[in-house]
Amino acid sequence: MVPELICMTTRAVTFHCPDGYTLQGHLWESASSNETTRGPLVVIAGATGIKATYYHRYAAFLTGHGFTVLTFDYRGIGQSRQSPLKKLRANWYDWALKDLDTVLRWALIHHKEKELTAVGHSFGGFSVGLTQNGRHVTRLLTVGAQHAYWRDYHPGQRLKLWWRWHAVMPAVTLRHGYFPGKSMGWLEDLPRGVALDWARSPKDFSKGGNGRHRKSIQANLASFTAPTLAVAATDDPYATEAAIARGLSYYPNSPATTVRLKPRDFGRKEIGHFALFHNSFQDTFWQQTIPWLRDGINPWEQ
Repeated sequence: MVPELICMTTRAVTFHCPDGYTLQGHLWESASSNETTRGPLVVIAGATGIKATYYHRYAAFLTGHGFTVLTFDYRGIGQSRQSPLKKLRANWYDWALKDLDTVLRWALIHHKEKELTAVGHSFGGFSVGLTQNGRHVTRLLTVGAQHAYWRDYHPGQRLKLWWRWHAVMPAVTLRHGYFPGKSMGWLEDLPRGVALDWARSPKDFSKGGNGRHRKSIQANLASFTAPTLAVAATDDPYATEAAIARGLSYYPNSPATTVRLKPRDFGRKEIGHFALFHNSFQDTFWQQTIPWLRDGINPWEQ
């Protein structure tokens, strides 16, 4: 539960990307004067097609424990959507190299006195290391992080997921000029480039982008040295052991630890890819993330 003695403030923030695009987000701050409760600044990088509001409950929880938190929407998503979406030229590389990098830079400029940490969900966890300012992150917590290489999906669901995300999604995207995920009841609408990057995600992501971003991506990955705690549920069909290992392999200089969470350890039948950010986990998983984000202590270490 969020401690009642710690008050918090939330305010809207506009982030100005180097190419002129503006992103919208929120800064969550603790109003406590008790220095023992204060923690680092945490940037939350969300999953593909998920609005930042999905993570606001977790952001409020962390703020209630003394952290400063930044949440934001990638270009084309949520409050950062500038219509019409079909005219937006944006892909996964833009989300990392322009959007997330801008948010990290803002944090470094406006809160330079604070230690910079990050929480990344799904692609958000993988994208932190792609950024130039990722080298300033001191700790990274990833939740179900991977880049949707279809052969890494759980064998029992691989065909179904391949058909949805690697056959139907690109076909619909090419027809409409963007992916109308919301009207299909799948996720938020996506820019054309993002949807196609997901659908065509290569075995080696660091060699993607048609060579346009390759040198900067590889340099950024090599410069990422923050310890990484990679967490995923054992029933997550996307973030299998193979998918997590593949993602971590791109960070040659990041000491990484992998944790597999079993649903039964939380008294549940399933967790999947999204449930860990539901507020029903605030007394369990959310609480367990604090030692890592604050002090770099793995709470699941045997």
